[in-house]
Amino acid sequence: MPYTLPLEGVKVLDLTQIMAGPFCTMLLADMGADVVKVEKPGGGDDTRRMGPPFVNGESAAFLGINRNKRSVVVDLKAEEGVELVKRMASKSDVFVQNFRPGSLERMGLGHEQLREINPALVYCTISGFGTTGPYARRAGFDLVAQGMSGLMSINGHPGGRPAKVGVPITDLNAGIFAAYGILTAYIHRLKTGEGQHVDTSLMESGIACTFWESAMYFATGNIPGPMGSAHRLTAPYQAFQTSDGYVNIGAANQSNWERLCRAIGREKLVEDTRFLQPSDRMDNIDDLTATLDETFASENSQHWLDTLAEAGVPAGPIYNMAEVYADPQVQAREMMVEMDHPTAGRIKNIGVPVKLSETPGSVRSPSPLLGQHTDDVLSDMGRSEDEIAALRAAGVIQ
Repeated sequence: MPYTLPLEGVKVLDLTQIMAGPFCTMLLADMGADVVKVEKPGGGDDTRRMGPPFVNGESAAFLGINRNKRSVVVDLKAEEGVELVKRMASKSDVFVQNFRPGSLERMGLGHEQLREINPALVYCTISGFGTTGPYARRAGFDLVAQGMSGLMSINGHPGGRPAKVGVPITDLNAGIFAAYGILTAYIHRLKTGEGQHVDTSLMESGIACTFWESAMYFATGNIPGPMGSAHRLTAPYQAFQTSDGYVNIGAANQSNWERLCRAIGREKLVEDTRFLQPSDRMDNIDDLTATLDETFASENSQHWLDTLAEAGVPAGPIYNMAEVYADPQVQAREMMVEMDHPTAGRIKNIGVPVKLSETPGSVRSPSPLLGQHTDDVLSDMGRSEDEIAALRAAGVIQ
């Protein structure tokens, strides 16, 4: 019988919490992997308690990033709890962790230790700075990584206070890079039967975003700074203020620039020596912004969006979150999904952003209750009801 999901049959043991790790394993789960999330007794993943908002006692943050997973609660401070995780790892294809550096190694759950019991295991570590180098033992957080990767030096407006990217971009990118590394290593395993260690970090995931800025620094030695919404290499490519808000305009090449000038009734700008070529417009970007701001301020945003769409000039509104999910394109691409949660009721979640034509991913189940699947997972491992009851009585599982 053919698989209906591309990662169906792949077993992932998930010892992650908060953002980067759970986002990685969510991406794998969306594509069909069986993700078993191991949580600590007493409260589980710290994200379960992050809020408000809470939805009937469930953290909206946790609901958003742990769908399609199963939850077990195991006490890793108990020797028998560690042995349970080792047993699960011996039967898993992938192991993902973002514990504080060195913590799992001390428990006997590091890469080299688990490799001895499962040589085919793809073991992924997500950390603040990577497992090598002078900062390997440091804890890492998105804010710190954004600062140290250079992102905060190029974000915001010139002369303003340091500003981080609004979303936890290094967490999210680390999760994406981890999933990419896991799948690459898994393909290698299919070819050779060998597992390996996948090692990525928040800091590296931030640096990897700085293509334009790093290229400029490498080529010239000059240090790029923040530019607001403007592009670093071409103009006009930024937000302009209208009479009732802002619109984004991407007239990034010569043909779009000329179409823009005609569409807004400023044909003479095409012949202005300050703006003749892309390099001229970048050299005179302050003058360019000022003269276009004057024009765009004369009408409202919808007027300019309609005008520019008719002229074929790339442009778009700046949405708030309510406007995002009301947009017909977002709805057509099913980027908001609904499902039933056992305690939170009917909830909404972000849809799957990658569409596969033959084996598409899907949102099949909500984020699990703490320990909801402990008995099922241990039963799958061959533990009897009496053994499971004894483990629960001893506090090893919850």
